[in-house]
Amino acid sequence: MTDHDLSKPDISKANDCPPLPVNASLLDRVVYWLGIGLGSGLPRRAPGTWGSVGGLIVAIPLMSLGFVPFLIITILSCLIGIWICGRTSELMQGHDDPHIVWDEWAGIWITLLPFSYMGVSTASFWQDISQNLSIIALIIAFVLFRFFDIIKPPPIGWADKKVAGGLGIMLDDIIAGVMAAAVWLVVMLGMLL
Repeated sequence: MTDHDLSKPDISKANDCPPLPVNASLLDRVVYWLGIGLGSGLPRRAPGTWGSVGGLIVAIPLMSLGFVPFLIITILSCLIGIWICGRTSELMQGHDDPHIVWDEWAGIWITLLPFSYMGVSTASFWQDISQNLSIIALIIAFVLFRFFDIIKPPPIGWADKKVAGGLGIMLDDIIAGVMAAAVWLVVMLGMLL
């Protein structure tokens, strides 16, 4: 697979989301809507950022279930995301269209794993999540994930350019999520000490 085979739309320009084929099956329709983050990836500009916002919004009630359920959901979202992103890419007839944002959802969820583990208790989740420190922690996690996802330092950039298919779409965001989570943890421990 060459770099040319992995070419993407120019994200510096506003792009319309490729439409779902008219003859798509019900399963393909569900996969397509999951792939575009239930519509959070539809904006013509910055669909990855909007998709990350959608993923953050969905993560908040998922984190209220507790760390272990959120961890399991995050792992499953990464595994099934390979198929979701690959199939959505096929339906859009292009590799890693910016409107495919399931990978951003999984990436932001990975970034939030340390927050879910140490940030709030399930017993008082909704009270804890509304505290200033929790809101700041969520904003820092979001900014860090977007930073790594946009800048793509090694090995994120390598994964983005060299790995094809659904795995390629997911892998750079998984790595960005891990890197953002590690930096988030350092930042938050520094703020708390």
